[in-house]
Amino acid sequence: MHDSGNSPVTVVAHTEPAGGGTGPRLQRRRVPRQTEISSTRRYIVMTALALGGFGIGVTEFVSMGLLSMIAQDFPITEDQAGLIITLYALGVVIGAPLITAFTGRIPRRRLLLILMAAFVVGNALSIFDSSYTMLLVARFLAGLPHGAYFSVAGLSAASMAPEGQRGRAVAFVGMGLSVATVIGVPAAQLLGTSLGWHAAYGLVTAIGVVTLVSLWFLMPHMSRMAATSPLTELGALKKGQVWLTLAIGSVGFGGMFAVYTYISWTMTEQAGMPDSLIWVVLMAYGVGMVIGNYVGGRLADWNVDRGILLALICIVVVLIGFYFTSHHPVAGTINFGLVGFFGSTLVPSLQVRLMDVAGRAQTLAASLNHSALNIGNAVGASMGGAVIAAGYSYSAPALAGALLATAAIGIWFPMVWLRRRT
Repeated sequence: MHDSGNSPVTVVAHTEPAGGGTGPRLQRRRVPRQTEISSTRRYIVMTALALGGFGIGVTEFVSMGLLSMIAQDFPITEDQAGLIITLYALGVVIGAPLITAFTGRIPRRRLLLILMAAFVVGNALSIFDSSYTMLLVARFLAGLPHGAYFSVAGLSAASMAPEGQRGRAVAFVGMGLSVATVIGVPAAQLLGTSLGWHAAYGLVTAIGVVTLVSLWFLMPHMSRMAATSPLTELGALKKGQVWLTLAIGSVGFGGMFAVYTYISWTMTEQAGMPDSLIWVVLMAYGVGMVIGNYVGGRLADWNVDRGILLALICIVVVLIGFYFTSHHPVAGTINFGLVGFFGSTLVPSLQVRLMDVAGRAQTLAASLNHSALNIGNAVGASMGGAVIAAGYSYSAPALAGALLATAAIGIWFPMVWLRRRT
């Protein structure tokens, strides 16, 4: 088994009865195995895991809404500011496979605590603004535990879930990221606007500390999750279906970030919205993500491959629609919410598909999903910046994103055909 059910993690003070003469001593508190917890405790644990996703969602998405403020503070251009997003995504891309491939023997509970501690440190460093270069380094460090955390948290939730509910369990943990875009990101945006962008990263750091404490006290030992070796995990890289699924995530998800990265400029410069209302636009996107994540979990439990195709088709449609509606504040905001909805329906199906095709290398495969999504993040942000730098309008990145989603549909057909053949 991966975890020992009798491992102590907390100590509490205990006083000897009168006459014992030894004074206070420490007593070890036993942490239960995953098979020993009730369904209520399971949901509480998954909520704690989702809280970590909430913090990660805030730090990933709030940077995009703060780019204009950061650009003015240093000062730098729009495309230089976009590097803040790109470096965070690069941290995810590098950290996810490296961490998960070489930590297979670490008990999952302990690994989650380590990853959340690293998340706290990376975001705490982001508070300081000694230089633009140091901010880039801090964002890279903050991104390192991102993919590995979601991988281990999602697999832990799936391991605890009843039969036939893996997709919903993964979506439940992922819901933290979606809720972040509704509550956390707008709150951090308002905080950053009022007190400076540093305050937004301070809020993220506080969320990380609360998550770390919650997992310390609530997370059981994942006794059903077997230890793996680096060679076992790296075996996922030999599977063509893993690579094709990752390709869909890295290409198809980029369209969202081609639009999201520059949304503050799009809605203020083009749609005429005041800076003080950008939080409304971000909240619309977040509401779409919350609902889409729930629907995506249901689609994954219904039919993984068809769920992926349906999400990609809808992403193409709504991105083309955003090109035409982004000149109007109300229509653009509603359409942006639909971008969030259909983008988030894609994620649970991709995650569950990787679990299905990766064999015993599920941890690495699941983490690579987040690497792929953040490759899409980096590609989308870079492509959107290149389109704007070339002199096109702030609406044009939406068409570039639609092309990316269309390319992902082109990958879907051979992927499904090859799987059916084998």
